[in-house]
Amino acid sequence: MKDLHEAADGKIDGAADQGSPEAAMAEDVSTTGLSRRAVLTAGAAALVVPFVFTPGLKGAMAAVPGSGAVGAYIKIDASNIVTVVLGSSEMGQGILTGLAQLVAEEMNLNWPQVRAEHAPASTQWPNPYGNPLFGAQLTGGSTSTRGWYGPLRQAAAIARQTLRAAAAKQYGGVWTLGQGGTLVQGSTKIKFADVVVTASTLTPPTTAPLRTSTRFIGQTMPRLDIPSKTDGSAVFGMDVKVPGMKFASTIHAPVQGGTVKSMPATSGGYKLYNLGTAVGVIANDTWSAIRAARGAAASVTWNLPADPDAADTAALAAAAQVLVTSTTATSFVAEVVGAPSIGAGANAIDATYSLPFMAHATMEVMCCTAKVTATACEIWAPTQGQQFIPGLAASITGLPATSVTVHSMLMGGGLGRKFESDYVAESIKLAKAAGVPVKVIWSREEDFKNDYYRPSALIRVRAAVDTSGQITDLIYRNVSPSINIQRGTLQGSNPEDTGAVAGAVGIPYRMGARKIEYVPLLPCDVRLGYWRSVGESYNTFAVESAIDELAKAAGKDPMAFRKDLLSDDARSLGVVTALETLCNWGAGPGAGRARGMAFLSGFGSYIAMAADVANVGGKVVVKKFYAAIDCGVAINPGSIEAQMQGCVAHGISATLWGQQTFVKGKPQIANFNHFKMVRMPEMPTVAVQIVDSSAAPGGVGETGVPCVAPAIANAWAKLTGTRVRTLPFYPGMGMGGD
Repeated sequence: MKDLHEAADGKIDGAADQGSPEAAMAEDVSTTGLSRRAVLTAGAAALVVPFVFTPGLKGAMAAVPGSGAVGAYIKIDASNIVTVVLGSSEMGQGILTGLAQLVAEEMNLNWPQVRAEHAPASTQWPNPYGNPLFGAQLTGGSTSTRGWYGPLRQAAAIARQTLRAAAAKQYGGVWTLGQGGTLVQGSTKIKFADVVVTASTLTPPTTAPLRTSTRFIGQTMPRLDIPSKTDGSAVFGMDVKVPGMKFASTIHAPVQGGTVKSMPATSGGYKLYNLGTAVGVIANDTWSAIRAARGAAASVTWNLPADPDAADTAALAAAAQVLVTSTTATSFVAEVVGAPSIGAGANAIDATYSLPFMAHATMEVMCCTAKVTATACEIWAPTQGQQFIPGLAASITGLPATSVTVHSMLMGGGLGRKFESDYVAESIKLAKAAGVPVKVIWSREEDFKNDYYRPSALIRVRAAVDTSGQITDLIYRNVSPSINIQRGTLQGSNPEDTGAVAGAVGIPYRMGARKIEYVPLLPCDVRLGYWRSVGESYNTFAVESAIDELAKAAGKDPMAFRKDLLSDDARSLGVVTALETLCNWGAGPGAGRARGMAFLSGFGSYIAMAADVANVGGKVVVKKFYAAIDCGVAINPGSIEAQMQGCVAHGISATLWGQQTFVKGKPQIANFNHFKMVRMPEMPTVAVQIVDSSAAPGGVGETGVPCVAPAIANAWAKLTGTRVRTLPFYPGMGMGGD
């Protein structure tokens, strides 16, 4: 997801041209207060409060009523309903609810009057809907709450103060904040809506004090999106209906990287459309389009990549094995302290961990609806990457980006896949060619075989401990394909910009000399992308498996070993200690079971997890999971607990069965009959403890995934004496229809 978990440090990939959104994204971002161009504007009986933030010190653009400037808005309508319009995408993580709670807190609203909705994509730069952490309108890296927590509260506080000033001007006297969108003076009570027109004429303050109440922050509030999802009125990407709309599906080359070489004009009575990397078919319904596309596949020929081994799992794995031990490979040192050396006879480990390419496998396949006319382009997309769509549409249609409207739809899962825009481009191309609105829906097979896959990784860890259980030396090498090299979006020359060693550098364990390095696996033609938890998803498996192996070498209990190594870092030690209590570590899980644990400091949060596993017929069965998380201020504890449960489900599926393999560029897994997911009877109970914290909010949605695999592997090693260093545990599970 564009390595967004690095964004807080001002490290954003893809800086292309000076003055471009990508270049501006790489700059440090000031989030200390509202931009000077924040104003109040009003329509008929409605207050619209822009809270617009400017990356860096780029200077203010005048944003006055009628200027055409836009902002990420808090809206108050004539019925006193308050709506927060946000650039972050809702894909099940509950972000619209959590961020709306911040506004409700500062404006002392009643929950039934609160609404939240997606913002359209902006064509401006700085992007007024962009996350204040990095300026762009993107959702990923568990950055939405981290980016908006302070700025959104401040915006709501300024709106509150401006409404009070408007009441004083309109009615005289001093007005205080009441509850439920009201202002109070003595026994007189008025609604916010009563003073919105006057408020629009005032210059708002640049700052306002934040409230100290906790009516909403820290409370489990009902999700704003659940009622519509329950009654079926919610509109996901697949649900969009536009008058005159046709339905389309596409087929792609059987080999990664292929393009259309030749194709007939029609197939089975349907016109075929050449989309460059795909062939499209338009029909009157989705099923007819999918069947027609499948039927056309045999009549299309493709230009295929010259080097099939560059997208062959076995060939890439063999190349990685050479690089992981090579003394001449070009490596990029991400962290070095001292001169680590693993001496003979030391209490040491030399272990290599392997993780596969991974599909996102979102429940909602790639889909998008587009309408193109001579003067405008309108798009309805379930997307994490609004920032990129107006320019993409402009390049396809020839229209100015300002003539492009993007509606952000609810998503049936994103997981990083819908950060990409390939499926959006297909919809625009087909709508332009056909002259009617077109909804593209991929078949599940096309979705699996044309993903942007998480890179594979081969990681070697050499480390030693002394007699007191201290890590004296660590040499860590990750060999994996580089997302940024493949996309040509490196900043400078270091392909570690991809986050290839995220989760291995800057870890809070106390240790001596160490060297963390990355070796890019080249060439690699497997299409690469950002999978939920990005680099941490594979590095944490290696780091936390190695920590357990070091604890064994030192003769230490894994929990006690970690507590000692983390004793210099209060928040890290806090979550490990909380986990110890939560799962009653000392007592153990009971006969026939074993427990393993893992820890992560990442995405601005701290987490420790433990898995109870049993051996049933020689197979891992996960009985229970425990998670202790310090994510700073916990805005909605219920959502955090739900996210932890989702992380465990996602993590178990990936750990035990998840992978994509390639033979000479051809993806081998095409549907869920070959890609097993954890089922309801297999899902363990999940106990969650949220550690009290007053720190700034950290990430949640990705933080819980990386610890699942090492916790299971560590438990299995303790139970059986067999250390699993290669994921998934059961490659090919589900093949043949299981």
